[in-house]
Amino acid sequence: MVTRISLLILALALPALAQPAPAPAPARPNLVLRETVAGMPRGENQEIQVLTAQFAPGQATVFHTHRFPVTVYILEGAFTLELEGRPTVVVRAGESFVEPPGVRMTGYNRSTTDPIRLVIFYVGDPGTPFLDMIH
Repeated sequence: MVTRISLLILALALPALAQPAPAPAPARPNLVLRETVAGMPRGENQEIQVLTAQFAPGQATVFHTHRFPVTVYILEGAFTLELEGRPTVVVRAGESFVEPPGVRMTGYNRSTTDPIRLVIFYVGDPGTPFLDMIH
């Protein structure tokens, strides 16, 4: 009988002793890139484009320029950028790079085995093409 009473008291007391689990810390963004750029649109309205791209091994972009800065974030692989008059840049997964406006460039997947996946952020005047091909 004493055991049953003890178990009953314990069963009634346990909920009072239970502590709520601590709340998880708030989610916070991780800064990948902060860069001051020139050549941003100055009109009253801007158009934001977020694009994704995939490059098979050995695949490249066309030779081109951009009218406004373009930010590239690499999800997977290593992206090689050749910018006229500047050193070649290799941007790897988890890294970001700003492509300056008015600079002739091309990008490559130099790997023979691994694809590249990336996200592109472009802010320009409404209706501005993403790139201008160089012929």
